[in-house]
Amino acid sequence: MTDKKFEHRLQVRWSDSDRLGHVNNTRFVEYLQEARALFITQVLMEAEGNRGATVVRKMTVDFLRPIFDESGPLLIEVAVSRIGRTSFDVRHRVRDNRGSLCADASAVMVAFDLDAQASRPLTEREKTVLAEYPDTGQS
Repeated sequence: MTDKKFEHRLQVRWSDSDRLGHVNNTRFVEYLQEARALFITQVLMEAEGNRGATVVRKMTVDFLRPIFDESGPLLIEVAVSRIGRTSFDVRHRVRDNRGSLCADASAVMVAFDLDAQASRPLTEREKTVLAEYPDTGQS
C-alpha cells in the first residue's frame, strides 16, 4: 500500500489581511480548519460511508513566516501523525506559492458520538484509512 497525501489549495482573500498588510494569525487557523474539515470528511466518508463526527480537543500552531495577498494560492498539507483509541493527531503544513513553509500546526481530533455527547472509539476501518495518510515528518 502506497502512502496517500492530502493537499488543499486556497486563495488568500482580500479580507484576510490586517493593517500590517499580512494575513492575520486568526485566518491561519481558519485555513487549517477548512483543509482539515475537507480531509476528515473525505477520508471518513471513504471509511464509513459517512463523515463521522469529530471534535478538536487541542491545537497548536507555529507561525513561521508571514503570508501576504500575493502569497497565494496557498497549499495546505494534511497528514495523520498519531492514531489512538478515541483520537488521532492531524499535522498541517501551510506553504505559500513559492513552496516556503509558513506554518506548521497540529490538532488532536476526538471521535465523537453525537447522541451520547461523548467521545467514542475509532472503528478499525477508520484507523486503517487514517493510517493511509501518515505524517512523514518532512517539512
